[in-house]
Amino acid sequence: MKEKVLDNKKNGMGMMVLFILLYAVAAAAVIFGAAFEQIPLMVIGIIWASLGWIPFLGLKVLKPQEALVLTLFGKYVGTLKNDGFYWVNPFCTAVNPAAKTRLNQSGDVDGGNAAKSVLTLATGTSASTSSTYVNKKISLKIMTLNNNRQKINDCLGNPVEIGIAVMWRVTDTAKAVFNVDNYKEYLSLQCDSALRNIVRIYPYDVAPNVDTTGAGVADEGSLRGSSEIVAGRIRDEIQQKVADAGLEIIEARITYLAYAPEIAAVMLQRQQASAIIDARKMIVDGAVGMVEMALERLNENNVVELDEERKAAMVSNLLVVLCGNHDAQPVVNSGSLY
Repeated sequence: MKEKVLDNKKNGMGMMVLFILLYAVAAAAVIFGAAFEQIPLMVIGIIWASLGWIPFLGLKVLKPQEALVLTLFGKYVGTLKNDGFYWVNPFCTAVNPAAKTRLNQSGDVDGGNAAKSVLTLATGTSASTSSTYVNKKISLKIMTLNNNRQKINDCLGNPVEIGIAVMWRVTDTAKAVFNVDNYKEYLSLQCDSALRNIVRIYPYDVAPNVDTTGAGVADEGSLRGSSEIVAGRIRDEIQQKVADAGLEIIEARITYLAYAPEIAAVMLQRQQASAIIDARKMIVDGAVGMVEMALERLNENNVVELDEERKAAMVSNLLVVLCGNHDAQPVVNSGSLY
């Protein structure tokens, strides 16, 4: 299905003035026919007065970034896509299968539902009466879809909870309306599928011997450290799926990322243990270097001559002082060293 934009229908104001003038002429004809007993003229005026409201149904008003897909007796006739005041065949029907669909997203065109709700509160009528109004306009604005968080196993089998926000818009209204049953639900389903396909390729954190690019070489890709790359791959995956629906995926962003609650505490302990080990390793490396420097300086300056046993004791004492968690308590020896 190829989109056909109707740009030559911006004659709504002229047609509305014409119909109003015809109503005035019809009223004058009825009065004139009744006064001068011109029955045919009076009948014509009465017929127009009775049916003249039908052409008014063809008047359409579009705001910026709105579109209206029109069909005539089941045949696609075109799309009104630019803002303005239009007149089309009054028997044309607007089609939007996703008009009643409300996802967790921004920017649905409400077609004045907010104003209708205010009117409902002011008049005291029931809310169910106003909720029957369905707007058939399609929004061409950039919209944000916040899909629900999903629990997915990463490439190591660890359950991860992740959520994404997808910025998208409709680029081809004919494809969006006629190629899929409901383009909003279709987009939401494809987002879930693409998210699951990409997340299972990556580990939550950097892991050894994991290939996330498909090149056959281990790399350091991860959900936590390569969020930009992961989001880009999710965006490309969704775009491939929704291209036939006339949708453009502008951007995809990870909005939530965490281990699943059942393993979150264990993974936190693992991260803490890894951090402690790394810190201890750094402390020991520094302490060994300081001990080596102390021994070399003592030998160079001939401050004191130590045998191997005393050197071992000195090294032990220095390592205890430098690697201990608490301040050392010195013991003063007033006697001979030996």
